[in-house]
Amino acid sequence: MDVDREEYHQNQVSIQRSLSPVQRASSVPHRLPHFTVGYVYSQDMMLHSSATGEHPEQPERISRIRTAIRDANLLQKMKQIPIRPVKQDEVLLVHSQEHWHKVLAIQSMTPSEIFESEAYYESLSLYVTGATTRAARLSCGGVIEACLAVARGELKKTFAIVRPPGHHAEPEEHMGFCFFNNVAVAAKVTQFLTPVRKILILDWDVHHGNGTQRAFNDDPSVLYISLHRYERGQFYPCGPFGSMESCGEGAGLGYSVNIPWPKKGMTDADYIHAFQQIVMPIGMEFAPDLVIISAGFDAAVGDDLGECFVSPAGYAHMTHMLSGLAGGNLVVALEGGYNLDSISNSSLAVARVLLGEAPPELPPMVASEAGTETVWQVAMEQSKYWKSVNPKACEPREEVDEISFSIPEILKGHRQHFLYTQYQMLQVPLMTKMFEERFGSQVMCTSDFLENPTIIVFVHEFGNLRIELDGKPTCDVQMENSYLIDFSKELISWVSKEKYALLDVNVFPRPFASPLPRGHKHVESWTRDVLIYLWDNYIQLSGAKNIIFIGHGPGCHALMELMASRPVGMIRYVNTVIQVVGNMSIPLIPKDADELRAWYSKNSVVIVHPEHPAFAPEARILKRHGRVLQIDESKPIKLIMKGLPLIQDHIRQSLVGKPQ
Repeated sequence: MDVDREEYHQNQVSIQRSLSPVQRASSVPHRLPHFTVGYVYSQDMMLHSSATGEHPEQPERISRIRTAIRDANLLQKMKQIPIRPVKQDEVLLVHSQEHWHKVLAIQSMTPSEIFESEAYYESLSLYVTGATTRAARLSCGGVIEACLAVARGELKKTFAIVRPPGHHAEPEEHMGFCFFNNVAVAAKVTQFLTPVRKILILDWDVHHGNGTQRAFNDDPSVLYISLHRYERGQFYPCGPFGSMESCGEGAGLGYSVNIPWPKKGMTDADYIHAFQQIVMPIGMEFAPDLVIISAGFDAAVGDDLGECFVSPAGYAHMTHMLSGLAGGNLVVALEGGYNLDSISNSSLAVARVLLGEAPPELPPMVASEAGTETVWQVAMEQSKYWKSVNPKACEPREEVDEISFSIPEILKGHRQHFLYTQYQMLQVPLMTKMFEERFGSQVMCTSDFLENPTIIVFVHEFGNLRIELDGKPTCDVQMENSYLIDFSKELISWVSKEKYALLDVNVFPRPFASPLPRGHKHVESWTRDVLIYLWDNYIQLSGAKNIIFIGHGPGCHALMELMASRPVGMIRYVNTVIQVVGNMSIPLIPKDADELRAWYSKNSVVIVHPEHPAFAPEARILKRHGRVLQIDESKPIKLIMKGLPLIQDHIRQSLVGKPQ
């Protein structure tokens, strides 16, 4: 082992001298300036391992994360930052001298001493081995290097893939799988060695970071925000310190923000709601120079210790929001998370955002009653210290729930009324409870739908909502300056004049009011299934001789899944398919569907704008894409309006010589 044992016996050297930038090797070499994202990792941290091999804080936690990022071909886009052990004087910025010696002494313990002290360490929720000291020093030193690389402008974002974790380690005590408080020490060192002064630490580990809050409880230069299970102080680390009333002390009063969940089972909707109403408004008002995420992934779906349901997409969205602070200067430091699949999938989603990818789309969702109540109570508390926190904006609506309506439901009702009064269109009954719950009142047809020889099937989502916000972090809407743009009006008017039948399908589902059955994990599966239902029970049984499909935006992918599911019917009955893709990826016919591919390439029109990625130099158009046409309009909402003459001509041509 290369731990400097002489440090244990030497007198403390002055902090100024020990932490001098001259003595410290550069975090990132000046070559390869094109890297903007880096990572810290070392296999040596895996040497800290439980003798039984059954402890949840296992070595594979970090190796699985690195493997997931590597297998996604992302590691090559990240600069590996050299790791090194934390120094004594760095640790002493947060921890006591006694604590430093206590952790350092572990490396000298004999196997029998380790065995005899097992009960003591278990009482602190720890295990130790001969390699524990080195792993703990590397973990802490790694987070320091990740922070310094960003603070010095060498990189924009970094990911410290380290263990053991640190946020439970208090100034005087190691506990909860943690030996040194990695993030707290890194924050102090960064403030000491760089111009960075104001740091936001966002802790989304399912456990309260008692050690981190303790380190900065009276420090107004570090804002600590934690979202965690609390359950009246009965969930680890237990006690009142993680309550919403625990807001700091002295000069640091108001700079500790706890969002304590009262129960297990919290979801993406709860976390995103807390971010919009508490985290981002306070973060914007604080205006940090650097953001550090204490990234525990034990609130993730599948983690048995956390028992919550935050998805990889949820973590991606939270990371994306935090990237908007501090000029994008962001460090992600691993804390907890003990399901290997959950932690690797969640970390991969975060890494994608660090590298500039947009977070995946989340399905429609509503925060739980427990979540909205907690956020409202936190807003009441934090509004004492932060002007940007508005308790009225997040007040639970349970008192008026029976007489309240969501904005999507109001807009759907408006569209249903418009189609009925202007074109006498009727609601198509959906005979299953699930479909009715998700899409009721969203499928409309003209009265001659079953008899008309020509049917236009229009599959789309809402028109664009143009909304003016009071502020982006809170998403509060100024209603008088907001409106709906319905791009379908001109198309529907033309269909009516041509005396074609119309089936209008809005595939934007209602928020999930009941649990999803197994196998239905994404919004896309519902849109596919409802289209298959409409094809089997209405379209195919109608008297139509000509069937034309028009897809817009997300409706294009739903139509493609319908065609892949019913290829024989498509080829036999459908005249043409028109896909107004806009900025979305062009859907593909399945590779093994040769007959369907040949038919689709001759009987389709796919409308995109000239700057679509499909026309990039490295890309190419396939037969599986269909017949792709460019229209000089980049805004998806205007694309269908500008392309309407082309759509009309193509439909007329597809009907030439056909019975009408």
